[in-house]
Amino acid sequence: MQALWQALYDNGAEIVLSGHDHNYQRWTPQTPSGTKDATGGIREFVVGTGGKSHYALGTALANVEKSNADTFGVLQLTLRSGGYDWQFIPEAGKTFSDSGSTACH
Repeated sequence: MQALWQALYDNGAEIVLSGHDHNYQRWTPQTPSGTKDATGGIREFVVGTGGKSHYALGTALANVEKSNADTFGVLQLTLRSGGYDWQFIPEAGKTFSDSGSTACH
């Protein structure tokens, strides 16, 4: 996967979406090696929140900005010229949320 992440980074990718873990994680923008990079890094969202079960989060990792392992829901992305917005919309009756906005690099 290192070569894929490097190619994405080298070509200015902004966001990577994945659902391999059955939970929600929003990562700070980072390099392919996992170093924070606010000016050119890739933000990853893990959105495995639509299945039949959740996976535990385990030990908190330094670059994870927000996470949840007990709420089903969807991630709404709004792509704008020069930026994007995100909002996690939880299942009915749950209160976990995450939202934000940022400029593209």
